[in-house]
Amino acid sequence: MERSAPELLPAPGAASIARGTARLVTRLGFAVLHEVTLPDGRRADLLALAPDGDFWVIEVKSCARDYLTDAKWGDYLAFADRFCFAVDEDFPGALIPPEVGLVVADAYDAVLLREPPRAPLAPARRRALLLRFAQLAARRLEATRDPAGAAGLRAALAGL
Repeated sequence: MERSAPELLPAPGAASIARGTARLVTRLGFAVLHEVTLPDGRRADLLALAPDGDFWVIEVKSCARDYLTDAKWGDYLAFADRFCFAVDEDFPGALIPPEVGLVVADAYDAVLLREPPRAPLAPARRRALLLRFAQLAARRLEATRDPAGAAGLRAALAGL
């Protein structure tokens, strides 16, 4: 079946890359959330809070086409102390700009090939992002504890 509209679901590899990357940052002591809507309406694939308090936005790219057709990654820089791409081992790494970090992942683990440079957030933005992160994490946890109450939580999450 041919599709006329762009694919809306993530490529099968994207979920695996995100999982392996989340395992890496968790092992490094980060707290990580998947699929976080930022204040500007963009959605970060992974938003990770480092042990030092830095926010990392990690954009997952499942293939070269995914990267080349998505020019919005620069918008994430305003909400990250550090930004990097996470790709699989078959991704042509030369496409990733050298001024951002690079993670190579599979479904089970990942390696940080290039540390992302630090561009500190303004204190007010950091505080707002920290509150968003904490509320979203708490609400997601509560939804796992009380699935019947999840409908009310979904409405609250939509506001984040």
